[in-house]
Amino acid sequence: MKCVHIADTHLGLAAFHTIDPDTGMNLRERLVYENFLAAVDAIIRVRPDAVVHAGDLFHQVRPKTRAYTTALEGLERLAAAGIPLLVIAGNHSMAKTRYTQSPFAVLEYHGAEVHAAYKYRYEAVELGDTLFHLIPNMLEAGDYRRAFDEIALSPSGPNLMVTHGLASMVAEKKLHTIAEHEIDSTMISDAFEYIALGHYHGQISVGANAWYSGSIEHCTYGELRDRKGGLVVDTQSGEVTHLDLPKTPMYDLGTVEGAGLSAREIVDAVAGKVEQVGEPHAMCQVTIAGVDRETLRAVGRIGTGDCAGHLLDLKVRAECAEEDRPRLGSEDLAGVDYVAEFGRFLAEKHLPGPKHDYALKKGEEVLKRVIREHAEGDDASA
Repeated sequence: MKCVHIADTHLGLAAFHTIDPDTGMNLRERLVYENFLAAVDAIIRVRPDAVVHAGDLFHQVRPKTRAYTTALEGLERLAAAGIPLLVIAGNHSMAKTRYTQSPFAVLEYHGAEVHAAYKYRYEAVELGDTLFHLIPNMLEAGDYRRAFDEIALSPSGPNLMVTHGLASMVAEKKLHTIAEHEIDSTMISDAFEYIALGHYHGQISVGANAWYSGSIEHCTYGELRDRKGGLVVDTQSGEVTHLDLPKTPMYDLGTVEGAGLSAREIVDAVAGKVEQVGEPHAMCQVTIAGVDRETLRAVGRIGTGDCAGHLLDLKVRAECAEEDRPRLGSEDLAGVDYVAEFGRFLAEKHLPGPKHDYALKKGEEVLKRVIREHAEGDDASA
């Protein structure tokens, strides 16, 4: 059997503050929907026997209406192509109690051939000569092992397991999200022709027959270097190949060495890097290194928004130069200039000019009021 393995599509994911003028929708969210449907079309062109989705179809347990309609449109396209879908619930879209209706219940009313595992139990599905073993996200970590122990392997055809969680081989890459469970390493077994994993957003192999397909989209800047897309799996030959799928591009634009440059020169250098990005709506990260805090504050006041208008987002990281600043012990706190310290702290956050000025003004007002009230209290008790 030839199947396509995808996961972590997170329909409903929104980010940044850009609004699509045509729909009034968060632009990041709109792009996630559009890329998902384009990915379905790309998968159909591969002509697989089945599509396996290893969890987190939706970003939330109560999906937005557009997330639902997008998923149903994807199902409609797969049904028209005669391709069945097997999908399990991941931690983002799994109801947190046994008494809460799952968002996947809606899929049962669709005319497409869809096999959804979301009821906190192991389910087996036979398609053609292949037996699929589905273990959705569970309420407790120990439930995975109990579900695994229920598996009865097919003695004649290929066996393919689908589950969602963090394999112990990549346990150091925890996403620290709700209901994130670690998968026992003994479940990554060579008894299966293939193991389709979801949850970790990078495309990697954690065994000769076990893969994370990764997410289709870059969901955070922490995933900037992760490979994205899907996997085409041939259960007969054991061959697993990468499948490029549409996504919103994300780039690291490198580093601007700010030592000795003025704030305007730094902003111009950032603008020069941004101009090299041809794709509209790309997400980009740039680092400013070796700059002192006063210059960084000035960069924030100038802002980089004018040069990044064609981008979906520009994240500016700052690596400030080391400064000879005395470290204060608890006995020295009485002499701290809290207002000046707050100004230095805010400069490190590299806010756009107007936001920086507003936060600085309000912060100084609050600090001065608290300092004054504290002083009045000391006087009254003297």
